[in-house]
Amino acid sequence: MARIPRPLVSALALATLAACGGGGGDDAPQAALGSNAGTDCTGSCATSFASVDDVRLTDADVERVLAQTVAQAQAMGTVATISVVDRVGNVLAVYRMDGVVPASGNRSVSVTSGLLDVDVSGVDGLEIPVDTGLPGDGLAALAKAITGAFLSSEGNAFSTRTANQIVQRHFNPGENNQPGGPLFGVQFSQLPCSDFSRRQPGDAAANRPGPKRSPLGLSADPGGFPLYKNGTPVGGVGVISSNFVYGLDPMVTDVDRDPDEIIALAGTFGFAAPTDRQAERITVEGKVLRFSDAGFDSMSDTARQARNLAAGGGNLITLPDYFDATGGIVAGTAFGQPESGIRAAGSGSAFAGQDAFVFVDEGNAERYPPTAGGGLTANEVQVTLQQALGVANSARAQIRRPLGSPARVTIAIVDEQGNIRGMVRGRDAPVFGADVSLQKARTAALFSSTDAGAYISALPDAQYVQPNLRMPAPARAIALGDYVTAARDLIGPGALSDGTAFSDRAGGNLSRPNFPDGINEPPAGRRPPGPFSKPPGRWSPFSTGLQLDLSFNAMASHLLFEFGLAADDIERNCVGVPFADTASGAAPRVANGAQIFPGSVPIYRGDTLIGGIGVSGDGIDQDDMIAFLGLHRAAQQLATVNNAPPAIRADRLEVGPDNERLRYVNCPFTPFNDSDAQRVCEGK
Repeated sequence: MARIPRPLVSALALATLAACGGGGGDDAPQAALGSNAGTDCTGSCATSFASVDDVRLTDADVERVLAQTVAQAQAMGTVATISVVDRVGNVLAVYRMDGVVPASGNRSVSVTSGLLDVDVSGVDGLEIPVDTGLPGDGLAALAKAITGAFLSSEGNAFSTRTANQIVQRHFNPGENNQPGGPLFGVQFSQLPCSDFSRRQPGDAAANRPGPKRSPLGLSADPGGFPLYKNGTPVGGVGVISSNFVYGLDPMVTDVDRDPDEIIALAGTFGFAAPTDRQAERITVEGKVLRFSDAGFDSMSDTARQARNLAAGGGNLITLPDYFDATGGIVAGTAFGQPESGIRAAGSGSAFAGQDAFVFVDEGNAERYPPTAGGGLTANEVQVTLQQALGVANSARAQIRRPLGSPARVTIAIVDEQGNIRGMVRGRDAPVFGADVSLQKARTAALFSSTDAGAYISALPDAQYVQPNLRMPAPARAIALGDYVTAARDLIGPGALSDGTAFSDRAGGNLSRPNFPDGINEPPAGRRPPGPFSKPPGRWSPFSTGLQLDLSFNAMASHLLFEFGLAADDIERNCVGVPFADTASGAAPRVANGAQIFPGSVPIYRGDTLIGGIGVSGDGIDQDDMIAFLGLHRAAQQLATVNNAPPAIRADRLEVGPDNERLRYVNCPFTPFNDSDAQRVCEGK
């Protein structure tokens, strides 16, 4: 990858200028912004339209996106594989240009930085095969497209380059002695084994409600962008090309000329994110986010004019259980309508009057209404969701434009065994937050339980493989009980069994490769990595430790199915799966995987654990506050549920040789649009 060293401010300015432009005709350099020049959408555009085609990708739109990417790749003298999805992850096309599979032999996508880290000395990567019937390139392109679609909303447009910036060891990447990225760990969401994310239907024309799963989780490899029409997101495009490396960018202090990113950006021409919503208009912790290192000035004239795919340039390819090429290009669903799987709650809903949205099935029935189970009553679930949504609707968003917008999140509640007891989302919350909110709720409930250590230790070993997945030979096993032992060595013998209340912020503290978080050069021999992280030399953003290893076998087994090396796909449970198997023998306590960035707290009745609440979508401090304060307000109304008693919260622990304190929640200082209240979580 060629790099042009530049100061960070100059790099961001260049990226911003390259992406700016007004409307104009198709021959204007910035015409891609023409249909999205208006930036006044704040969440309602998706459900306010004259025609359904105004807010979805038609088959002609999908072909245009493909044609522009292909033309750009040809102008650059390279080949590419492209995927297009709608906003909830329905796969609309996967297209492989001629030449991706060389006439002289096979090709592989080289997965760098340890995705499904083989954990073998001297090896840093995995070779995902690309050949007729072996669609490693399609899986990589699809993960990028889903990432661009799922991370974006009418209030923010994030790309896989944005994801790259916010999931690494330090924020910003390359800035030593800074804490980890604010969404450290989000890459392991939307997993193919998730019990929440839907499978692609066998019939592409029916049964299409989402959100859908991703074969590789979320991507941090530049080359994935959201697609917009009339100011509202309608999907995403992902590209892998050139040297077919699926990795990340370890530095943000320069500007890259990344072929995947340039080609994918060309695909957004006519469907580009509104300039005022792009990531570089949004700050987190005082730092500007990145959207793209490429601009439309890199786009060829032929790509700007492309509308249709030329015969002989390539073909649609099939990805088992994702996309059937024989059915041709598929039109997308309209977000916010029942066919998308996400719709307004309605006047008869438990959330009437709160501008709420719910998840629905093929028959338009709500998937997760408030229900009783475990130690929770249906009314307790309903009131807690209502109160948390009320906090969100009053809170000032962190990662949305315009400034002063309310926080838009998804909220999930589970019982103490991880069973889903209710979910609700605010208008225009980003799609990724649905699966993540559930991961957060489940992780808080699991880590806070008295049998967490026993449960984790009883799971099958994570069976790592040799790098060539054409011949998936075992390499070495990782005993999950080793993480429990490491936690007890650091915290004390009662860790994960004494009932300490863990939020995801606290558990995330223990999941960082630097402990305390961000400290790069501690005194020699005194501070190991967090007990849930990988040891030095093994960690990467795509090999995070316990989080990955809980789901490793299921993810690897899914890849074997995609490559025709396993007869059946995995079932809907990410944990307890023996390698090269499909069935889990474990209870679904973290069935869609664990999460390790803030936004959850356990739920108690007195001092008895009865569940967890998770929030995701609009800034990690906002997520923390909505979960914690929403449960507090429910406690005030009901007097039957409550936050963890302060004496048992993880922030009371003194951890390690230097007696470091973990964090429990971190709430914004003056968080509300309708109040000047400060320190709203203090003393609760």
